[in-house]
Parts: sequence; C-alpha cells; structure tokens
Amino acid sequence: MQKPYVIIHTLTSLDGRIHSIELPQFDSAALLYEQLALHTDQQVFNIQGYLNGRVTTDDNNTFYRKPDVNESADPVPEGDFVADAHAPMYYVSIDPTGRLGWQENFVDYGTRRAHVVSVLTERASNAYKDLLRRLNISYVIAGQDRLDNALVLHKLATLFGMQRVMIGGGGVLNWSYLQDDLVDELSLLIAPVTDASPDAPGLFTAKEPYTQVQPRSFSLIEAKPMNDSTVWLRYKVNKEQSA
Repeated sequence: MQKPYVIIHTLTSLDGRIHSIELPQFDSAALLYEQLALHTDQQVFNIQGYLNGRVTTDDNNTFYRKPDVNESADPVPEGDFVADAHAPMYYVSIDPTGRLGWQENFVDYGTRRAHVVSVLTERASNAYKDLLRRLNISYVIAGQDRLDNALVLHKLATLFGMQRVMIGGGGVLNWSYLQDDLVDELSLLIAPVTDASPDAPGLFTAKEPYTQVQPRSFSLIEAKPMNDSTVWLRYKVNKEQSA
C-alpha cells in the first residue's frame, strides 16, 4: 500500500500535556505551532493534509453539535466519496462511527482553508454518509469495526494525492499511528509552562484494546530554541524494537 510521509506535529507543556494554558508564553508557542504547520508563507513541512481525532475536531470545529441527519435518506452509493480531489489543503477528521456535527465542508486554520475529509468505518450509518454528501464533504471508509490506519493513509495518497501529511493529535491518535509504524517524524514544540493538571491529555496515550503500552525510541534531528523560551525538537522515529 502507498503511504504519505507522516509527521506528528504537537505543542505540549513542559510536562508533556496537550492543552491550553492561559499564560503569554503558551500563546507565543501556539502561534509558532500554527506558523510552522499551516501558514501559507511560513509552514515548513510542505504538507497537503492534516489529521485530527474526533475529540480534537469537536473541541475546535464542530463544538459537539449533533449531526443533522435524515434517517429516511435514500441509500447512498457504496464505498468512498471524493468531493474535491484537488484541494490545496485537506483537513482529515477521524470519526469512525460518524458523530461529528459538520455544517460546512471546510476548516480555516492559520492562513489555510482546508477541505474536510471524514474518515469512517463501516459502522457509520447511511444517514450520516448522506449528510456528508449533502454538505459536499469527502469521506473514506477504512475498516469494519475499527479503523485501519494504514488503509487511511493509502486512500489519502491515492484518492487525494497527499504526499506529506501532518497528524495534530490528540494523544490517542498520535500513539495509534506511531504504534502501527506509520509515523516518520515527530515535531515537538515545548512551551515553558505547566499547570500540573492531572486530567489533561498527554502527547501519547495508549487505549486498550486498540493500542498498548510499549517502549519506543526516537533519534534527534534538530533542537532549536524559539521565541519566549519555547524549544522546537524534531525527531526521526526509530523502527520498532523487539523486547
């Protein structure tokens, strides 16, 4: 199967947490994160798409709205739906059962407008796929009961021409792709802040039974001090090591 080059790009606090902290240093680091990833004239990764998990998408884009589905909709055609195969940027939303309440087919982030691609499994209903088609939102089916991460990347490459893709979290999604040996690079911005929150999500989180706790290692590509004491670390992901 084909696969784009995959970069996890994440902003964390000093204790490895992924959440907003109301301090000027965090705001400065968040702006750097955005500029590196998605500003038209500054982004360094040359990506064509970026992936976020369902919770991250609800937190930032769909705001926990219920999808406006028509349970009486006619059956949609089998398989994937490609509404735009040549968008300048794609927002890929992992939503296995079809729960996100989309109202439009794009996301604005940084200076980039991105066409939405919803990643579903066979568990997503006909009514939900009908909603996506009515909104002109692309979707791909990748797996029966659980997501097939390798198939997701294959379809992003072959249906939408993505050669480089960024994963922006959260921690469960990051670890899922890393544990499946599908990640090539980790880009980590560490803001010089913490609030010691015991409940904030981490950079990587195993979720049984889909993923497991497992040691992994990385090799440093570059360490770079940035504005306001933020540090930017880039790592190559080492191949999985047997115990």
